[in-house]
Amino acid sequence: MLGDLGAADEAVTRRLKALACTAPLHDLDARKSHLEWVDAAGYQMSEIALQAIDQVTLAMDFDHGADQEQVVRRLVPFIAAQGPDRPVKEHDRVGHWVVDSLLNVGSVDRGFKVDYGAFDTEGRYVRRRFDFKLLVELAAPDGQVFLRATDEAINVLVGALDTDVESAQVAAEVKLENLIRRGRLGDARLAAEQARYRTVQYAEALRAKLDATQRDVRSVDWMAAVPELIEEALAHIESRYRAETAILSNIADARDDATEPARRRQAAELVVIVNDCIRRHTQLQARLQEAGAMFRAEQDRQQFSGSPQRASVDVFGQLLRPCLELGVATAVAPTSAFFGAVAGVRVPSVLSLGGLVETLLVPTVERDPFGAAVPEPDLMDAEPDRFSEEHWQRAGDLLQLPEVGRRLSGLLAEARTIDPELPGLVLLRVMHAVGSSISTARGQGDDGLCLAVDDGTVLDDEEFGGSDLLVTLAGLTRASDRASDPAAGPAVGPAVGLAADAEEVA
Repeated sequence: MLGDLGAADEAVTRRLKALACTAPLHDLDARKSHLEWVDAAGYQMSEIALQAIDQVTLAMDFDHGADQEQVVRRLVPFIAAQGPDRPVKEHDRVGHWVVDSLLNVGSVDRGFKVDYGAFDTEGRYVRRRFDFKLLVELAAPDGQVFLRATDEAINVLVGALDTDVESAQVAAEVKLENLIRRGRLGDARLAAEQARYRTVQYAEALRAKLDATQRDVRSVDWMAAVPELIEEALAHIESRYRAETAILSNIADARDDATEPARRRQAAELVVIVNDCIRRHTQLQARLQEAGAMFRAEQDRQQFSGSPQRASVDVFGQLLRPCLELGVATAVAPTSAFFGAVAGVRVPSVLSLGGLVETLLVPTVERDPFGAAVPEPDLMDAEPDRFSEEHWQRAGDLLQLPEVGRRLSGLLAEARTIDPELPGLVLLRVMHAVGSSISTARGQGDDGLCLAVDDGTVLDDEEFGGSDLLVTLAGLTRASDRASDPAAGPAVGPAVGLAADAEEVA
């Protein structure tokens, strides 16, 4: 019974991880309404994100990736098709926003995290965390930063997760060959693109192993795992050469037999895709043949490189203690020379040299495919709310103002007659209205917005002090409503005019 539960749980885990990889794409459409610099209702951000991942994947090579500016330029025509009446600068900015979101710019590790449940070996339900990335930034040897698509991002394109590369490639090739023989060139192109994505993913797995070897040969299993990977990859390439040669001949026959220009164009596009697959196989084969020599060279370099020849400086014994025995005038020269050489002429690009060295020396750790267990947080009991639901309801009723605004002092006096605790809540609501944003309220779909303006009048109240603010309620209308109804008037109701007049008085 436990074995059946574990097998079922593994299948559920794969589906949950597949959903997790698509969550950042759906989140783009959920967050687009909060963008204040663009009305993004007409843009399908998830479709733009898929196009971005596609462009990065096709531009990836074994040693290099995709240039971010070039990826955005290739996205602009697709974005312009969704908003043809929008300016080109807006299309370019939308493309940069989508790429930055796929990179998860702004987070600490630029990764996505999703929690899910699974059963351990003893049948207990535990919470685990799945960490993944879609696009990553890497530096080339010449210092240029480029983009690469991760395995999870490629799996988003082909609609699978953690699929065995070899079996998926064989299935894609068989499907492609059958579709070409049956003359379904449109479906054959889709299958060919999926086969190419699998080839890129296979090469990316080998590149990750070689990069880890260059950092630390001890972090990669060269006794069993990597030789097995190389052997399987060489067998994979040999079988793919035979399959792709047969596919090319079938495409040529379909192209020659076709009489319609559209079918001939589809056949020609298939030839380009299959030729690109053959090119990638050739490049992968060259890297596989060089892998053993690279491992031996890195092993010699890391084992016999020796310690640094330059002696380290003892800051405490050679600088601090001797300077403490000197006078201030005498100690200025050596300390100034030392700190001037250490600080340099510009601000360093890293915040902490110690943190950078520690990060570089940490060996690469293989990631747990099921994710780390999520610890249960020990939460404190929440403090009871000072104001009850009835207080919030009464404060909202007081702030449902007519077109003519009111003074804060009058609102506080009326609230005090209703409930002694109510003036504090009314004051908080009014203070929040001082910094109200019309664009935020419109993006949230609110019909009205409470505004408070200081015109210089001093508040005369027995409990609170400050300015006697002018408080009013402004009605909001959307641009689409004004376009459909010319009589709808301005975007903000007449109550905003009171706030503008108050600002002029102040």
